[in-house]
Amino acid sequence: MLNLVNLLVPTKGGEAGFYAYRALSITLIVLMALAALAIIILILLQPSNSSGIDALGGSSETFFGKNKGKSIEAKMKKWTWICLAILAVLSIIFFILQIDSLWL
Repeated sequence: MLNLVNLLVPTKGGEAGFYAYRALSITLIVLMALAALAIIILILLQPSNSSGIDALGGSSETFFGKNKGKSIEAKMKKWTWICLAILAVLSIIFFILQIDSLWL
């Protein structure tokens, strides 16, 4: 935890720069954690693509049963990619904020 606190302290700049840096950093860390949690939940809720053990039991899916959940699966996959993009953008912004010359 101490390393996280040290990460949130700029090496240069005044008191206003310190508070702005700290507020932006904490906000970005919280948003990245929420995006990562959303990604984990979305991935765990998605069904697998392979038939795997179903082939042993001889279960066959009809056309209607196979396509019934396709729209929900497609939406979950789309939201997973959106959350991944948000996490990547927030990570890049957080990395850019670590540059000392921004806070002079």
